[in-house]
Amino acid sequence: MVGFRTPSGVGMGSRCCGFQVGEVQGPRLREHDYALRLLNGESASMMEDVATELTAELVADGSAPRAPVVSPDCRWVVYEVAAIGQAGERPVSHLWIAAVDRSTAPRELVAGTTADRSPQWAPDSEAVFFLSDRAEDGTTQLHRIRLAGGDVETLTAWSGGIHGHLPLSDPDMVALFAQDEPTDEDRRRARERDDARVWGERVPLDRIRLLDLRTGEIRTPAAVGDRHAVEMVQRPDGGPLAVLTWATPDLDPGSQAPRLHLLDLEGGTTQDLGPAVAEASSLTWWRAEAGWHLAYLAVTSPGLVGGTAVFDVVVPLSGAAAEPRNLTDGMTACPSGLVQVASGPPLVVVADGLDTAVHRLDQGGSRLVEVARADGLLTALTASRSGDVVAALVSTAYEPVNVHAGAPEGPLARISDTRPEFRGIRWGTQERLSYKASDGLALDGLLILPAGKTRNEGPFPLVTLVHGGPADRYADQFMLGVHISGQWLATAGYAVFLPNPRGGQGHGHAFAASVAGAVGMDEWTDIVTGIDLLVTGGVADPDRLGIGGWSHGGFMAAWAVGQTDRFRAGLMGAGISDWGMQAATGEYGAFEAALGGSTGWEGTGPHRHDQLSPVSFASKIRTPVLILQGEDDTNVPPSQAEFFHRALVRFGVEHEYVVYPREGHGIRERNHQLDLLRRTRDWFDRWLVPSIDAPMSSSQLD
Repeated sequence: MVGFRTPSGVGMGSRCCGFQVGEVQGPRLREHDYALRLLNGESASMMEDVATELTAELVADGSAPRAPVVSPDCRWVVYEVAAIGQAGERPVSHLWIAAVDRSTAPRELVAGTTADRSPQWAPDSEAVFFLSDRAEDGTTQLHRIRLAGGDVETLTAWSGGIHGHLPLSDPDMVALFAQDEPTDEDRRRARERDDARVWGERVPLDRIRLLDLRTGEIRTPAAVGDRHAVEMVQRPDGGPLAVLTWATPDLDPGSQAPRLHLLDLEGGTTQDLGPAVAEASSLTWWRAEAGWHLAYLAVTSPGLVGGTAVFDVVVPLSGAAAEPRNLTDGMTACPSGLVQVASGPPLVVVADGLDTAVHRLDQGGSRLVEVARADGLLTALTASRSGDVVAALVSTAYEPVNVHAGAPEGPLARISDTRPEFRGIRWGTQERLSYKASDGLALDGLLILPAGKTRNEGPFPLVTLVHGGPADRYADQFMLGVHISGQWLATAGYAVFLPNPRGGQGHGHAFAASVAGAVGMDEWTDIVTGIDLLVTGGVADPDRLGIGGWSHGGFMAAWAVGQTDRFRAGLMGAGISDWGMQAATGEYGAFEAALGGSTGWEGTGPHRHDQLSPVSFASKIRTPVLILQGEDDTNVPPSQAEFFHRALVRFGVEHEYVVYPREGHGIRERNHQLDLLRRTRDWFDRWLVPSIDAPMSSSQLD
């Protein structure tokens, strides 16, 4: 059972002094084998795998569950199992099914060597619809598999592929997202390379399509005009579709101009409900005494940087809706998911410090009521139609992400087991940390001790790993991944500090919004305060400190080495070196500009973003830096790493600059993952682990 408790069981104790601590075939067979043996009554201790050393291959050659969905009849959960390391030219994932009551072993529902993803149940729970490129490499179509058996059915052959799907209450209809099929003129342009791209012309918009399963016909209602459809959900009584659209497919929130619409499936008419709050997502219907409402998640108004909130819209009989209400205004945690049920208010997942809570909106729609609380991380919550059964991805300190299911009030039982090979590994002890910032703000984080070590055996070499976002957080979850991660370093002899400085989710809007136009400022002192406490407490060796991170964490590592020379090694993974250039070239331009405080086109300067950009402090850097970058990254473009690299060359700073071909913001190919894992350890070993012949510092001699 997962550590899932009712609100009355909430409590944190004291754990440490100084702080208050309150390839794919193998993994598929291992999961199935373990599930069978578990159901046959064998204990976990009887099924220990022989692996005792954590290797890069063990990390990259595994699999991970994704996208669980509970069947409408409450009996089953279907989910993806995806290969972590991509061995071939394209990713591979498969669909598995598990019984909610664990009466039968999990089994592979759809086999193959393709990317099968985005499962959705038919209304009668007798079949699963999913997207796959099994019919044509790289082109995703809609497929169906029946639980009773038989072959996979390919339901569409839409040129350009299907990008999303939603089975409707009418069992013969499925709503789709797909771009327009190419015209003869489009084919001519492609054939003759007459393909100059003009901004604003021939924009590839996703439109709503309706598939009739009886005839195979796909029709396109005149739903939302020339807007990009990104999300849809049907009213639980079989009524209209609520649709979220953007003005453009661009990911930049400054250009999306989100709007809400209702599509009458019978009459084909559309009602424009008006604008939605920036970064709107997770549309959810619910019914109050006075009528229907739509709730959704978005960033707290008015800026683009801040904590998430639940917004609620009363759906009028006609015309635009009134201004949305912020149902979580003043909340000291951050909603992270909304789940629709057929009757009654929705469930809400809430990131709350190092843990996760499940709330329910009260019947009046005025406040959230906590239903249960999960130790660590709970994401991707899904519910049966009635809401009597939920499933989610759950991870705790020593348990990798797995699918859990049960009643909303808990407890949730684990029904998948994708990483049984980890059971023979000796992990570093993970502790919760709670401390005060220099201005008195309450902070939290995690400490992982070297595997097999206790605090009184310190001080240890300490690597601080900063999370991304900055609107991310460290929950008390299993800290192992192919990017730089806590247990990967802890099993190599390092203590690892995982701070949650201001700017992240989990502590309310004001906490998250405080970094707008001020990245690297107070969040940096939050991190330093934590490091100093670990040094004072005898955990960290002040002469063997390292820092690293990915994305925003990569920015913070680059920032750190320009602010102090106390770190002996730094690692900048896909990090920002210049905020003005990031606002101009990154995918999230307006958001980046809000973080950096300016863009550069406001005038001749001085600019705020120059004061907050690591490259501005390159002349002060003395710390060796490892720079890691995906060549095809559009989130944080390679120009960021290149700029920092050239600055370090100019000032003679020792560093390595590594570019991974074909990779985006995350590293997916297996061989690249292996290189990243090994290179990370080697880098910190080189600078933080003294050689036998090297002279020791005074603190080491003491």
